[in-house]
Amino acid sequence: MKQDQAQNEDKVSSVLRLLKNQSPLTLKQEKFCNNACIQRFLKLKGGNVKKAAKQLRNCLAWRHSISADNLTVNEFLGELVDGAAYLAGHDTNSRPVIIFRIKPDYPKSKVTRLVVFTLEIAIRTVPKNIDSFVILFDASLFRSGSAFMNVILVPTLKIMADYYPCRLHKAFVIDPPSIFPYLWKGMRPFLELYGDTQLVWSVDYDHIETAFDDRELGSSCRIGSKSSRFSFTVSHHLDTLKPWYLSFTETKLGDLNLNANFGSPGSGDVMRTSSTRKCRSLDTTANVIAKAWTPLPAFLQSPAAMLFRGRERNGEVFRPYLRFYRRQYDEMWYRSKIQ
Repeated sequence: MKQDQAQNEDKVSSVLRLLKNQSPLTLKQEKFCNNACIQRFLKLKGGNVKKAAKQLRNCLAWRHSISADNLTVNEFLGELVDGAAYLAGHDTNSRPVIIFRIKPDYPKSKVTRLVVFTLEIAIRTVPKNIDSFVILFDASLFRSGSAFMNVILVPTLKIMADYYPCRLHKAFVIDPPSIFPYLWKGMRPFLELYGDTQLVWSVDYDHIETAFDDRELGSSCRIGSKSSRFSFTVSHHLDTLKPWYLSFTETKLGDLNLNANFGSPGSGDVMRTSSTRKCRSLDTTANVIAKAWTPLPAFLQSPAAMLFRGRERNGEVFRPYLRFYRRQYDEMWYRSKIQ
């Protein structure tokens, strides 16, 4: 163990020496090229010092070309409101979970900068002993499989493979277009992270109830708009239900007194009886709704998804991240992580 550790330290020192011999490093570049970063590039190149130094030099040049160290939130104010790309939280192993919900009409020229900005925010929140994160791609907004692949999926995976090596723990493509599985299988020889990316369909998890932990986000879970500026909170207390509720109980005509005059003294008994019956009906309705689940008809599901589903889907792997996908975007919480 000590001998292997000494060899790794020698390789890290050799890579850093080669980088400095080629050209001097700035303060930000030296901070980026720490021991953990160099070890990831060595792992990518199989421990080859020269190849790792060359790849790291290319990474530094690429970061300088897009001004990765100077990206600010003012450049992505619209994306911040819409929730196009954001940090959704951390899983049980403290790995950041990133969600991309980029629309088809988003400018392709800005995708790289948005992806890098989001990845850098996630890296800032990673504990020292964690060096990987999870990415969820929401493909439900795209109708074209090739458009989704060219706009967001392939560019992001290539950025991860070339400039953030050994950082991706797992990636999930959620609800892709029907033709996408065929296109995806054709990309196997061209993507290094193909094996770390899985296709999943949310219809397979409609019957699973996810529990939200409000303490993780520091705010209540919301329903409605993705932005916290236009969201509202739904209370689950029965006393806030409106009179026009739905009931699964059978109402008999004999139970109602149609001749009762609500202005007479005896009408109070009718109203109290009706109110009691309504309260009992609410309890029954809540229990039925909590347990009832109607599966989606098979003819509404994509034929391509049915062909690839048994081979690509791994429910147990995606299940811990289902709550992040269903949770509404909280703009204020994400802004607190950026600052």
